[in-house]
Amino acid sequence: MESSFHKIMEWYRLVVDEKADPRTESWPLVYSPWTPIGTAMLYVLFCSNVRQYMAKMPTYHIRPALVTYNMMMVALSCYMTYEFFVTAYKSGYNLLCQAVDFAPNPLPIRMASVCWVYYASKYVELLETVMFALRKKYSQITFLHVYHHTSMIFIWWMGVKYCAGGQTFLFGGINSFVHAVMYTYYGLSAIGPHMQKYLWWKKYITVLQLSQFVILFFYCIRSLTTGCGYAAWMCTLNIGYAISLLLLFLNFYFQAYIYRKSATKKQKGTAVTNGVAKNGAVANGNLKHD
Repeated sequence: MESSFHKIMEWYRLVVDEKADPRTESWPLVYSPWTPIGTAMLYVLFCSNVRQYMAKMPTYHIRPALVTYNMMMVALSCYMTYEFFVTAYKSGYNLLCQAVDFAPNPLPIRMASVCWVYYASKYVELLETVMFALRKKYSQITFLHVYHHTSMIFIWWMGVKYCAGGQTFLFGGINSFVHAVMYTYYGLSAIGPHMQKYLWWKKYITVLQLSQFVILFFYCIRSLTTGCGYAAWMCTLNIGYAISLLLLFLNFYFQAYIYRKSATKKQKGTAVTNGVAKNGAVANGNLKHD
């Protein structure tokens, strides 16, 4: 028993200490795996019991907070997009295959820093669920929503802990751009109903999200097949992750924009048919009465 415990502790020390990126291992939120694990556990517990927690509380109207939050996230997403791509350009990154530079030099540290900012932003994004709860928008707290938020914390903890840089920049940069577009939409939507006529492009945000998962999938496949110096285990993990998100977002797209549209057309057709039948009955009744 003692020997098994000793082996577990040795393995833990190897993974947490010896395999870590020496530049980032002591940064906030990075050293211990219990930071993302504990956060995820509390978050899932909250999401699973949100109706009970909010049962005796009023529905809060927090439009100013929503607008402010979304606009701040737009600014942060634009900053991260800029940092990812500009730092990669200045570092002379190969777009198709780039290993991590672990040297404590200015440009590698700059790339590691924006990776950390991106990772830290995943904790900030959990506030979205709290705001859904305060407004009692429980339908927004879906499996996709919870899975996406918790999994991104874990994926990016590993990214910053072990390989902060290299090919990590591409997905971080693309996703930050997608988030800039997405939060712009949410920010405008939060201003008020009168903005809806300008927000016809909602479904194209989902198309952007789907596109980034396809890019991530093929990008990682290529990295593995060409023997790129980037961590093979991270590429393999990202391939599986990209598939899971692609399937979940495709399901959301079909439910929100294909099936719902068909159901709406069918309802309108039924309503028109019933209206014609009703009007005909009224007309016949009037004729009979006359």
